[in-house]
Amino acid sequence: MADWGKVFIPDTPVLEILVRGSVMYLALFTLLRVILKRESGTTGVTDLLVIVLLADAAQNGMSGGYNSITDGLLLVGVIIGWSYLLNAVAYRWQAAARLIRPSSLVLVRDGEIMRENMRRELITNEELHTLLRQQGVSDLADVREVRMEPDGRFSVTTRTPGRPRNGRNAGGFG
Repeated sequence: MADWGKVFIPDTPVLEILVRGSVMYLALFTLLRVILKRESGTTGVTDLLVIVLLADAAQNGMSGGYNSITDGLLLVGVIIGWSYLLNAVAYRWQAAARLIRPSSLVLVRDGEIMRENMRRELITNEELHTLLRQQGVSDLADVREVRMEPDGRFSVTTRTPGRPRNGRNAGGFG
């Protein structure tokens, strides 16, 4: 027979769940924001983090990792709350948005590789050239701009055909 008290009454102190959920969310958010920006693919870092943590929190609540459903639901609420709060703060304050939501990063401007930006994101020349070939670009001089977007994807803007190249002789990827 089921012990309904164990199922619905939290057996972990509520403050402990709040602290654990908050520390894990903020630590993972920081690590993903700083280290794994380009690894997150087309899903935003916050979305990815929420999905992973919700799955884990819900799994623990359902599988008995907690003794009560309430513990799992409370942890899910903490995770969703942090996600909402960070998105709301980024929406309301531009300074916070720069920390919470990264801006795009220029990797190539007017056919010139921005080496410092490439180094910061650990993108090799070969990775850049592969990306450009996938976009049908064979000559770096044809590139107006390559940006790494906040979600880790790359956007390539080429020059308009027939426009001058600012007097540069920039053939090939060299």
